[in-house]
Amino acid sequence: MLHIENIHHVSLSVTDVQKSKYFYGNILGFQELDRPNFDFPGAWYQVGNQQLHLIQHEDSTTLRKSNELNSRDGHFAIRVKDYDQTLAYLKERNLEVSEKPNSKSGFAQIFCNDPDFNLIEFNVEQKALKK
Repeated sequence: MLHIENIHHVSLSVTDVQKSKYFYGNILGFQELDRPNFDFPGAWYQVGNQQLHLIQHEDSTTLRKSNELNSRDGHFAIRVKDYDQTLAYLKERNLEVSEKPNSKSGFAQIFCNDPDFNLIEFNVEQKALKK
């Protein structure tokens, strides 16, 4: 039997690490971490108690071929404290978003893309929404 503690990190392939660092560090405000001196470009970020690792791979493509915000595509989800504040924050940064405050999942969801079309979900419990 596996005795799982948590997910430690998610790794994403990106084609331009500088563009992705701007997105994750400057636009989303994730805290960048020190990263070992690998022989390929990348960046690590702290996201709550987990980490996000970006790996530059010029030939890489995501499974997604378009910037369509489709929640059925592969994605990772980040729990946030406030739906409305998160939505306003993303819109202030001119990010295209898909809003699903009444998702059947039980989570109020907001989706956006990174520069390589990696899909990101931000969510809160629906019962946490301000009425």
